[in-house]
Amino acid sequence: MRKKLVLSILIVVMVSMISTPVFAAFASWNEIVDEMRDVINQSYNTYLTGDIDTAKDQVDTAYFGYYEKLGFEKTVMAYVSGARAAKVEYQFSIIKKAMTNRAPNNEVRQALDLLVQYLREDANQLDGKGESALGVFLGSLLIIVREGFEAILVVGAIVAYLLKSGNKKSTKPVYWGAILALGFSVVMAFILNALTGNASGQGQEILEGVTMLVAVAVLFYVSNWMVSKAEAEAWTSYIEGKVQSSITKGSVFSLAFAAFLAVFREGAETILFYQALLAQTQSYVNMVWLGLGIGAVILVAVYILIRVVSFRLPLKPFFLGTSVLLFLMSVTFIGNGIKELQEGNLIGVTPVSFVGSVDILGIYPTLETLIPQILLLAATVITFVMQLKRNKRLSSAAAV
Repeated sequence: MRKKLVLSILIVVMVSMISTPVFAAFASWNEIVDEMRDVINQSYNTYLTGDIDTAKDQVDTAYFGYYEKLGFEKTVMAYVSGARAAKVEYQFSIIKKAMTNRAPNNEVRQALDLLVQYLREDANQLDGKGESALGVFLGSLLIIVREGFEAILVVGAIVAYLLKSGNKKSTKPVYWGAILALGFSVVMAFILNALTGNASGQGQEILEGVTMLVAVAVLFYVSNWMVSKAEAEAWTSYIEGKVQSSITKGSVFSLAFAAFLAVFREGAETILFYQALLAQTQSYVNMVWLGLGIGAVILVAVYILIRVVSFRLPLKPFFLGTSVLLFLMSVTFIGNGIKELQEGNLIGVTPVSFVGSVDILGIYPTLETLIPQILLLAATVITFVMQLKRNKRLSSAAAV
């Protein structure tokens, strides 16, 4: 409990440590859209000259230099929806793909106009809201809960697993992994603030994407390891093969690393979300901190709930449930990770019209995100079934 309170306090401190960038040069989101429209129109004029690379760079300037840097994306996510932000982000990618394929001029123009339409609609909605104490509070609360929920689920599940299996001493590396991740997040936020231009924004997307994909591999391994101990007999056999009731150093590292990645993948981005929120809040800064504080308390409550429920559940359902949770988290992470790499221009975009975005599950309407998720899900089911059969054999052998 005290460790999670320390983590929550660190979240508040790390946000306050980072100086707020000057987003306040614009009086409204529509003013930002006006400048973005000029850059977007310039990219079209450049495309007409045949200079494809420069035209795409100008689209990136609109995205990294305005949509991301000025907090437009983060504000849409906070006040509209994550799915809407994803739709706009993919429109940038669709435009660049059309330019790369040397699409007809009218097709590129239509794609650019649609992007401006999306941006204008969001700006009108955000400007129309006006600033209120409740609105600022809810925006702040939503940021910390949304960004921290996945991390709390991962850390809470791992810690509960260790406690349930009699490995309390091994929880310390997990907590330290989470704390180190917060520290690295602060450093990363400083670096991202110090850098300017498209390169820094693209680098952030790539870093986040790579971090998530590494987290996928670690979570898949950890969840597979957990399900292998789902049978009480399997766990007993595992423990009896050790000198004492403890897990291997390699397993401890994997668990701690999983906690580190879960926190780190959200840490720096959370800081940037709050920077954008603080920059646009003129009269209700106190509501930002109140929302952050209450959100941190909610996350602590979620963690405690995981702990309480874990002790009430029988061994087998708990181990299986924890394994399934981490498997599902890995499927979510792979979708989000590839999306970040798409935004960083490392992976292409092939739209799938009949699929909508489900931001919380990492589901996005592109083949590049959906195919790896389907493959990972298939691998997960196969692995899960194989491990259950293996556990059943162990149980039968122990009963003989």
